[in-house]
Amino acid sequence: MPTRPTPQEKAETLAWLRRISGDLATATIQRLEDTLPWYAEMPPARRSAVGLVAQAGISAFIQWYDDPTAQPWIAADIFAAAPRELLRSVSLTQTLQLIRVTVEVTEERVAGRGEDLRESTLLYSREVAFAAADVYARAAEARGLWDARLEALVVDSILTGESDEELPSRIAALGWHGHGEVAVLVGTTPPQFDVDHLRRLARKLGVDVLIGVQGVRLVLVIGRADPPGASEREDKLSFPEIAKRLEPGFGSGHLVLGPPVPALVDAGQSARAALAGFAVAKAWRHAPRPVEADDLLPERALAGDPLAKATLVERIYRPLQAHSTDLVATLWSYLDNGRSLEATARELFVHPNTVRYRLKRVSDVIGWDATGPREALILQTALIIGSIGTDVTRRRSPAPRRG
Repeated sequence: MPTRPTPQEKAETLAWLRRISGDLATATIQRLEDTLPWYAEMPPARRSAVGLVAQAGISAFIQWYDDPTAQPWIAADIFAAAPRELLRSVSLTQTLQLIRVTVEVTEERVAGRGEDLRESTLLYSREVAFAAADVYARAAEARGLWDARLEALVVDSILTGESDEELPSRIAALGWHGHGEVAVLVGTTPPQFDVDHLRRLARKLGVDVLIGVQGVRLVLVIGRADPPGASEREDKLSFPEIAKRLEPGFGSGHLVLGPPVPALVDAGQSARAALAGFAVAKAWRHAPRPVEADDLLPERALAGDPLAKATLVERIYRPLQAHSTDLVATLWSYLDNGRSLEATARELFVHPNTVRYRLKRVSDVIGWDATGPREALILQTALIIGSIGTDVTRRRSPAPRRG
């Protein structure tokens, strides 16, 4: 246990410390240049700022040694001399390296001045280290809150479709790592929502996500994190498979995946489809979880969703009409006759095999199979909406009034 110095000895030590403070600062800067390569590579302005912090630390130590109880938080004041941009350019690890070098230089210079001064140096260095950690922790917390607000703003812009010229810069500020196609997944927020767990799960799947919590609704904007050169990997997960793997992170209820779009700035299209599907998913009694928004096209169209109506016409009705009117007539008859091949063949005066062939052609042209009950509903809805929107229907003159 070191003996406490007498008042006279302490006064002499303080006077000596004040005389060598300039030399300590100079020696510290030289040691930093010799031992820390990243410090030597810094721009002159930043090296000067680091030097001010080191000098402030030495001066603060002398004040603290004079009266340790006068300013118990004097260590935190060291970083007041640092400009704000220094926190962004110097990491916590580098800051601790600076503290270690400064303490080493100080210890070497005070080695012959007694154990009390050496112990005070070590105690003070501990306070400075904790102060540095506190500064960086508060900065990280503030950045986390800012990122959360910015992420919520970006997700809200995507959902409302009110994106502006600032959206790409906001996305870049969030550190978005997605490449290529993007899809939006909408579900319910679980009672105990762990956003960090959901992000970890997404990283394991090789995707990046933007997360928006809007009351009971949880929205994920999903993009693959693979670089463009790896986009042709055979093991690349499809968006439905990604949604299935992310499903445990959502609460109970329906989970709807919007169609993929080329880039994040186009995510509003996928979001509109996913939100419209989420609003009507309960109308499909046995809807899978997750379900694709395009599998809910009939319900969305009945609810008045213009995007669903346009999708049905553009992807089903018009391609069939452009390919062959026989395909449209056969599909109409097949669906009107309860999906009976024989009844359809009798109505069209053709052989049942001809009906089979035409139905296969329908599937080849548009990708939907009319023989399945769910897809038959989608196709029939497309035929109804498409026929309502044809020029023939629009131009049909009203029946003449009698009398």
